[in-house]
Amino acid sequence: MALPLLAIVYFSISGTTENLAHAVARGAAGTADVALCRITGDDIVSGRFQNERLLETIDRADAVAFGSPTYMGGPAAQFKAFADASSDRWSKQAWANKIAAGFTTGACASGDQLHTLTYFTILGAQHGMLWCGLDIPGGEDRDGRNRLGSQLGLATHLVDGALPWSDLNTAEYLGQRLARMASRNG
Repeated sequence: MALPLLAIVYFSISGTTENLAHAVARGAAGTADVALCRITGDDIVSGRFQNERLLETIDRADAVAFGSPTYMGGPAAQFKAFADASSDRWSKQAWANKIAAGFTTGACASGDQLHTLTYFTILGAQHGMLWCGLDIPGGEDRDGRNRLGSQLGLATHLVDGALPWSDLNTAEYLGQRLARMASRNG
């Protein structure tokens, strides 16, 4: 039996969100095939997202992880351009019943990352996707995962200029959980 496909769709400017995306991929390895789908500046033409290949990867995926840094209380404009370009798929409900999850990073411990995760859940709901949150009580995990206590998805921020190991472990756990759910959903 073929492994489910997990598409990790993300935008990263400084590399922090990309590090999280790679950690999600490590967590899913062996349970799902992984396609890392980085949104780049070249994908945005006159303010519009134009990368049909990336959208087709999501069409084939069983699960999707959305990732973006939180800028000014929401996802980066580049991620929003991708989301806007998904409207053709929305009108056909082409992504319905795929499992979805989200991860974000911000400059501060709160930094309004919850709003970005909420944005991802609404995007997923509009597409008819099934949401996969974290099932780790914040601040109570013996391995330090879910440090900021977000059940909706992974929220993190840099500490002394680096991602804490516990947040990278949380990203791996989210990838593992998402891949397991996609395996059961197929």
